[in-house]
Amino acid sequence: MSNPSINFLQQQAASLLLYQNVLDNNVGRAFISLLSALKEGNSVHCLQAYGSWFKTLAETGKNWQDYLIQQILWDDNPFSRQVQQISLDALPPALIAAVQYDLQALNSLYCCSEEQLSKWVRATCKMQELPVVWYIEGTRSHFLHQHNNWSEVLPQLAEHYGQNGTGIFSRYRALRWQEGQLKGISHADPIQLTEIVGYETQKAILIKNTEFLLAGYPALHVLLYGSRGSGKSSLVKGLLGKFGDRGLRLIEVSKSELYDLSAILEQLRNISQKFIIFVDDLSFEEDDEAFKSLKVVLEGSVTAKANNVLVYATSNRRHLIREFFEDRPRPRDSDEVHSWDTMQEKLSFSDRFGLTLTFEPANQDTYLEIIHHLALEANINLETEDLEFRAKQWATRHNGRSGRTARQFIDFLTAELSLENG
Repeated sequence: MSNPSINFLQQQAASLLLYQNVLDNNVGRAFISLLSALKEGNSVHCLQAYGSWFKTLAETGKNWQDYLIQQILWDDNPFSRQVQQISLDALPPALIAAVQYDLQALNSLYCCSEEQLSKWVRATCKMQELPVVWYIEGTRSHFLHQHNNWSEVLPQLAEHYGQNGTGIFSRYRALRWQEGQLKGISHADPIQLTEIVGYETQKAILIKNTEFLLAGYPALHVLLYGSRGSGKSSLVKGLLGKFGDRGLRLIEVSKSELYDLSAILEQLRNISQKFIIFVDDLSFEEDDEAFKSLKVVLEGSVTAKANNVLVYATSNRRHLIREFFEDRPRPRDSDEVHSWDTMQEKLSFSDRFGLTLTFEPANQDTYLEIIHHLALEANINLETEDLEFRAKQWATRHNGRSGRTARQFIDFLTAELSLENG
């Protein structure tokens, strides 16, 4: 079977100048293979190619049009990178022309529906019935869905790349640094700031500092220090729910990988999004290399500061470097002349964070306030006295009064009531 429409689609797919990666995936390769099988006209090959394309598309849970648009919006190419830093008018005319050409070609592929492919397979294989058509309801809400001529949407596309980034920064709002590279977190903690109560002043300061970062104003590195279970980590993670759609990204870095901080900053420096490097449960041993790496980031070096990156760290220790009594200088000490200065440098390391937010242990009133807030969100209907009595008993028998204890109690109570009510 030689179909001009199939030939045209093959040419469009093969001629992409910048957006080749849009089809360099399982679905894209299966689509191209299906076009080749249709052109070849071999019934067996055609059916196999259709089955492969159907399966790979079904695994995405999207229809062909939505999947193609998603790949365009995620694509990392010279245009999508440069337009985050340079206005459209300042980009080379050849680059703009290439983008317009690619968008027209991809628009042609977009218009090739699942039903059309099924009809071509039926005709090629001389089948009495259409092969099953893959269909799932799409959103149809994106600007690319709403334009018939994609070469005219460059301003909207440039705005999207500027706000959402490209590649891994477009696909994920939460990432982690692991084994020398950034990896996306598919299922980030969905905690919302509204779920965290009892530390309103600390929350307000953290939000304001993050807003400074997003607005491009000078902002400060933050140390969240205090008792365990008080919600320090949840506050940092909750910022994504509030600011993720404004270009905020959270990068989790373990203490053991802090020596890579300089390399991480260099990767992020020229990206349009704003980044919080999140270090949880921070503390150091003496002569820890991670301590030196973090100190360089907090204090600066000859290399210019990355103005789109902040460090937010949590710790249960006010003094981040462990100190022992034998470390304290004595008059008889002879190994170091200025040993007192060395000790003061250790103790003052936390001061290098611009902001230190303190989280005191929850008293009973704060604990019960958190309980009532979480119970309301969980739709738990118990008399106030009964709820508070159970909550106090839980705190006594388990980990004491804290936001974490309150959350554990509410989760357990929710399950218990659900079972009782059948």
